[in-house]
Amino acid sequence: MKRAVYSEFGTPETVLKSDTVETPKPGPGQVLVKMVLSPIHNHDLWTVSGNYGVRPALPAVGGTEAVGVVEALGEGVTHLSVGQRVAGSAEQTWAEYYIADARRLVPVPASVDNETACQLVAMPLSTKMLIDVLNVKEGDWIAINAANGAVGKLLTQYGAEKGINVLGLVRREAAVAEMAALGYANIVATESDGWQDKVAAITKGAPIVRGVESLGGEGATQLLSILANGAELISFGAMTGKPLQISSGDLIFRNITAKGFWGAKSPVKPERIGELLGELVRDAASGKLKLSIEKAYPIDQAAEAARASGEPGRSGKIAIRGA
Repeated sequence: MKRAVYSEFGTPETVLKSDTVETPKPGPGQVLVKMVLSPIHNHDLWTVSGNYGVRPALPAVGGTEAVGVVEALGEGVTHLSVGQRVAGSAEQTWAEYYIADARRLVPVPASVDNETACQLVAMPLSTKMLIDVLNVKEGDWIAINAANGAVGKLLTQYGAEKGINVLGLVRREAAVAEMAALGYANIVATESDGWQDKVAAITKGAPIVRGVESLGGEGATQLLSILANGAELISFGAMTGKPLQISSGDLIFRNITAKGFWGAKSPVKPERIGELLGELVRDAASGKLKLSIEKAYPIDQAAEAARASGEPGRSGKIAIRGA
């Protein structure tokens, strides 16, 4: 089988290569899945570069989530069947076939397209878990940058369901119109002077009590400029790859709290995670949750796909497709 592999940590578009190996066999409790579509998440690229919270043994295959078709069942797996379409988190999914823990897979209803199914777990689940730990109530205002990304859109959608007001920041004025065309309001671009005044007009001066930061660098500075005294800044990602720029004055004199969120170490209980996964499957089946893929690349073009994933202005995720 063909797979996208890296033998050293480094810039993904440089170190990602393709090779051919024997198709693996599932062990007890495992499933062999024929990959259909696997998204490129930011954490996938950080892992390849060696900058994520875990560093796999090398050589390693990229990818942590996919949709595919069950090819073979390991001993003891009874709730899934060969030929069934499944989605979920796994390891080494940028390959024609991958091994997954059967407990981490969910059957995909026929009404869910592959583009949504391949992204069903990582970003939507992390967003629901984040909302659980933000400790905000109905009517509160929160803000998120990179609002035109998957997490920004999901946070807006799921926050609205709980009566939480979400203010989204984007870097380009054009992205405001793009988001409006998709039905998203309360979006402000930071590329022009006076953007904070637009924020104040939208919130009518109400305090913004949480800021979800996904850019890194000056993204944190921008968010802090609109947060209320005593608010919390939550570092969720670092799309720019730059260290957070946080003023000591904001922490000392404005009593701002800064902390991180990582789904793998979230305080959300396992039983609650199961409930949230069930909600996501139902949302996708009903059409409420729909996620897009801008372009899918073959496995032997994984390096080019990684490069494309870093380009601004995308309307959807970049993905790796199976044979």
